[in-house]
Amino acid sequence: MSPQLLTRDVPPRAAWTLEQAGVSPLLARLLAARGVTSAEELDDGLARLLPPEGMKGMLEAAALLADLLSAGERVCIVADYDCDGATACATALRGLALLGARPGTLDYVVPDRAIHGYGLTPAIAELALAKRPHLLMTVDNGIASLAGVQHAQQLGMKVLVTDHHLPALVGEQIVLPAADGLVNPNQPGCGFASKHLAGVGVVFYLLLALRGELRKRGVFDAATQPKLDGLLDLVALGTVADVVRLDANNRRLVAQGLRRMRAGRMQPGVAALFAAAGRDASAANTFDLGFALGPRINAAGRLSDMTLGIECLLTEDHARAADLARQLDAINRERREIEAGMREVAEEKLETLMQGPALKGTPPPALAIYEPDFHEGVVGIVASRLKDRVHRPTFVFALGADGSLKGSGRSIPGFHLRDALDLVSKRHPALLKKFGGHAMAAGCTLAGPEAFAGFDEALQQVAREWLDEAALTRTLKTDGALPPEAFTPQTVRELDGQVWGQAFEAPLFCDKVEVLNQRIVGEKHLKLRLRQGQVLRDAIWFGRTEGLPERVRLAYRLSLDVWNGQERVQMVVEAAEQA
Repeated sequence: MSPQLLTRDVPPRAAWTLEQAGVSPLLARLLAARGVTSAEELDDGLARLLPPEGMKGMLEAAALLADLLSAGERVCIVADYDCDGATACATALRGLALLGARPGTLDYVVPDRAIHGYGLTPAIAELALAKRPHLLMTVDNGIASLAGVQHAQQLGMKVLVTDHHLPALVGEQIVLPAADGLVNPNQPGCGFASKHLAGVGVVFYLLLALRGELRKRGVFDAATQPKLDGLLDLVALGTVADVVRLDANNRRLVAQGLRRMRAGRMQPGVAALFAAAGRDASAANTFDLGFALGPRINAAGRLSDMTLGIECLLTEDHARAADLARQLDAINRERREIEAGMREVAEEKLETLMQGPALKGTPPPALAIYEPDFHEGVVGIVASRLKDRVHRPTFVFALGADGSLKGSGRSIPGFHLRDALDLVSKRHPALLKKFGGHAMAAGCTLAGPEAFAGFDEALQQVAREWLDEAALTRTLKTDGALPPEAFTPQTVRELDGQVWGQAFEAPLFCDKVEVLNQRIVGEKHLKLRLRQGQVLRDAIWFGRTEGLPERVRLAYRLSLDVWNGQERVQMVVEAAEQA
């Protein structure tokens, strides 16, 4: 489905204000179009971070941890099996050690996706009990673990929940776990201004608060306190990989992490992941974190054991880090092969569905796909690819080891996926065994294959009620034409030096061009030679094999191609429409 190309509005007053503060005219225009109104918002210093005490439950959680550290009690981290969970776990363990946890008192467990499912379940509490902890501390999970928290406490452990997901709904009521401590910017009554912290961001904030509590108790003073900024490479990686909204606070965390990576100040495992991905850490950007490092860590949780990813981020041994990074790279290659096969099958099912008499070549208002041979760890990626293709809320299901169907969904603007699942569960109480997630991504479990058809119809019914024609029309916001004089390596470097990401998208320009030559390279990419005015341009469209008409409007980003020491700017095409 080709998107409708729209141009972002640029508030002239904000752009002028930024220019007066010394921002280049092009960058001022781009930032103003993304809601930046003053140069103060561009200050990414750590002093500009929102204070930890603004988060509900933070000071109490810090006091709980301080008591445990002073008593030398054992703490076990309950991690999650994605990149956010892995970086949150590594940040917690490294941070607690920096702040005085005694050797041998820190450990972790991470669920196996296929065996345990998500979060702190009663089974995970039993697994953690073998580590003999006084406290279980969840990272990137736990807010919906009502039974798991209760079971852990019955086993004699205290529980501290740190999470960023939405709380559980029981009927119409939000229900929180009865934990001994709970920190989550999305819990009711929390006034913390940044609701989009990743799980690793919540952990970093807890460490800041713990350091403040220990300072208040006289354990150290401002001059001797441990520095926590060495953890920001992990915070940046987990934040970008989890695709949370990059509000001003998150942009500061990511900018600080990237700055340390570029300077070579990062964990050995992060450096090893850059090397395994063939990326240059000295020029690190959010694209590297989201599309090179993040997928390699995520692959462990999808196909193998996230312990590999966590150990890679924890080790101080550079040789071991390199070996673990190579293993993660190999798993990611396997993931790509599995994904390619699943996508082919899913797209065949989609085509068959769309050719039916009811749809007449158009996709349904919401899409659900199930195939018994699908891999449970890869369904989310395939759902994302299908969602991008047809611009519909999409769920893809695999058969779990216990006979249930494990589904992962991705959504479009205007369709809150977790809320949609909640409505499905209210209308059909026996249909969903469990569900959770966010507006744009969610997961659910059905009792078995026999429940799939009912879920498919129930989801489509919600989509029919919630989505109008405008919402079902895919649009792509661009930044308009790029001034010809800005088509330079200097512009690319200036743009690459900024923090772009979710809800603060990287610049995408749009210009009319004449297609002079086009050919397929690498079997699946379209290489283009273009004329823009009187100037010749090079462009590439990754994953596109269908040819273009002679005159088109292209939406593209800029990329710097270096060959034999020569720098050349090229367009990387994202979309096109007839001129």
